[in-house]
Amino acid sequence: MSRRRNLIWAIPALVYVFFVAWYTDFGGPLRADEIDTYLERFEALGFDEARRDRMRRFMESDTGRQFLMVNVIDYADDSPDVEGAEPGESAQQLMNRYMEHMYAELFSRACHPTIMGDAVFRAIDLVGVDALETAERWDMAAMFRYRSRRTFLEIVTNPETLGRHEFKVAAVDKTIAYPIETQLNLGDPRALLGFMLLSCAALLDLCWGQFAPTSPTKGTNEGA
Repeated sequence: MSRRRNLIWAIPALVYVFFVAWYTDFGGPLRADEIDTYLERFEALGFDEARRDRMRRFMESDTGRQFLMVNVIDYADDSPDVEGAEPGESAQQLMNRYMEHMYAELFSRACHPTIMGDAVFRAIDLVGVDALETAERWDMAAMFRYRSRRTFLEIVTNPETLGRHEFKVAAVDKTIAYPIETQLNLGDPRALLGFMLLSCAALLDLCWGQFAPTSPTKGTNEGA
């Protein structure tokens, strides 16, 4: 195989290896000392005992895998004024202020939204919460991919993130956020990127083999 054909396969392979190394947390489940460190950060940030205990249980059950945070949101009809924002800003404007910071925190750590969309109707099916008057009303839903619980904790224990969280609180009447670990995820960028790089490399290799010039061969008989 020629040097050029070697590069056709080597460059995509290196790109994929570097991407997977950045996109995947190979650190395994959180260690006991890491859990203690994050609990100390939560205490310094003013989390009450109930919230710290919830986060402790979340950390102790860590599997080391990526997860998705499912969010359902009902925007406030009349958002209060928040320090750091202009008076009279709408719920969407306040949420945008929150997400301006969050997107930078997410993307720099291989975390990102996977699905976002506005609700087009009230809840179709309610079981167990039908007695709640506001259970059927939601404005939007989103899922955010986190590289690991370790990465998530680095984001939420950032004091600047906690300060921006006030914008989100003011923007919503109610919200639910809970984590899931996927059993099936056909949209994982590692699989999509691997397929794209493999396809491109194979196509280039085929084109190179089809159109690359061939060296002329010397004739076996030479004139006298």
